[in-house]
Amino acid sequence: MEASPSFITSTSTSTSTTTTTTTTAATTTTGLLPVDGATLYFEQRGTGPLLLISQSGEGDAGRTTDLVDALADDFTVLTYDRRGLSRSTLDAPGGPVTMADHVDDAHRLLAHVADGPALMLGCSFGAVIGLHLAAEHGEQLDTLIAHEPVAPWLLDAPSASDAHRSELAHLQDLFATGGLPVALPAIAASLGIDPAQPGAEPGLTPQPMDDRRLANFAHFITAEFTALRTDPGCRDLLRATPTRIVPATGRTTPATVFDYQAAHSLGALIGQEVIPFPGGHNGNTTHPRAWAAHLRTTLHP
Repeated sequence: MEASPSFITSTSTSTSTTTTTTTTAATTTTGLLPVDGATLYFEQRGTGPLLLISQSGEGDAGRTTDLVDALADDFTVLTYDRRGLSRSTLDAPGGPVTMADHVDDAHRLLAHVADGPALMLGCSFGAVIGLHLAAEHGEQLDTLIAHEPVAPWLLDAPSASDAHRSELAHLQDLFATGGLPVALPAIAASLGIDPAQPGAEPGLTPQPMDDRRLANFAHFITAEFTALRTDPGCRDLLRATPTRIVPATGRTTPATVFDYQAAHSLGALIGQEVIPFPGGHNGNTTHPRAWAAHLRTTLHP
């Protein structure tokens, strides 16, 4: 939820538009950045080293507002709407969106706002973007925490990788025939998410299933699942990146689900220990304060 601003100032250039909103609690700078085929909406809040959060699922810039609140005293937190979600518009609505598009978007966003290597938290889909960014533009990232990347190409056995790609296609079919009421429980089961959210922290900002989220889910399942299924990966490049990569899983994520296994495959690939984070696959939204504390120690070992 957004607080009412005490004042708003806007400035525009030929390449971007920024707005600063000040409240008694924090200052948020928002912007619109034209990129190839889209315009990206982004937000910055807090002070300290730049930390880019690339969201999970249908999440837009505001999806992890409680986590950002808990981090803003220690980091300048940068969040954004992926192209096609919420306020990040496509030049050709309804057209295909590839993983390469998302990686280039993150690359251009960091080039626009960062003055040196940034920190990054990638969750689920966002972790896949982060891994490609580390592989292709490693000089832009100091550290990447990759929490349960939804990446079939990370699974060691080709049969497991193919099975997950088929699973993503099946989830798309469920959405096409039965809509979100049918697809969402199946997606939660696939990722090991308990809809009851056991142990969720109290006082979380409500995230209602409004028209914006419904539209974001539709785009996520129809367009971005296809991007995941067709993503060739970047296994070999990850071994050579200068970025420090920290694989992570949720403490309560079942070891049998593919996102947990992908994180451990990543750890084996780059020779790094897998770090457990509070909660499950969506612990960034159910346990934001505990995550903030964990992120501080993980990003500053």
